Amino acid sequence: MADQDKIQQLQLIEHNMQSIMSQKQQFQSQIIEIDNALKEINSTEKAYKIVGNIMVLTSSEDLKKDLSQKKELSQLRVQAFEKQEKKLKEQAQKLQEEVLQSLKK
Repeated sequence: MADQDKIQQLQLIEHNMQSIMSQKQQFQSQIIEIDNALKEINSTEKAYKIVGNIMVLTSSEDLKKDLSQKKELSQLRVQAFEKQEKKLKEQAQKLQEEVLQSLKK
C-alpha cells in the first residue's frame, strides 16, 4: 500500500474514532440521566412515564424496571464502542508505524 493511501486510511480511522467517541459520550450521558431518574423515583410516591407527547401515571416499580433495562442496554453499547475504539487505535498505531518506517527510508 502506498504511503498516500495509508495516510488517507489513517484520516478515515481518525474520523471513525471521533464518531465512535461522540456516540459513546451520548450513551454515557444517557446512563447518568437514568441514574438520576432512578434516584428521584426512590424519593417519590407517584411516577410518570412519557409516552409520545403525553405523560402517563405508572407504577414506580415498572418505571424502575424500564429504566434499569435502558441503562443496561446503554452500558452494553458503551462497552461495544470502547472495543471498536480500541481496535481502531491499534489499526491507527500500526499504520502510523508503517508510514514512519517508509518515510525514514
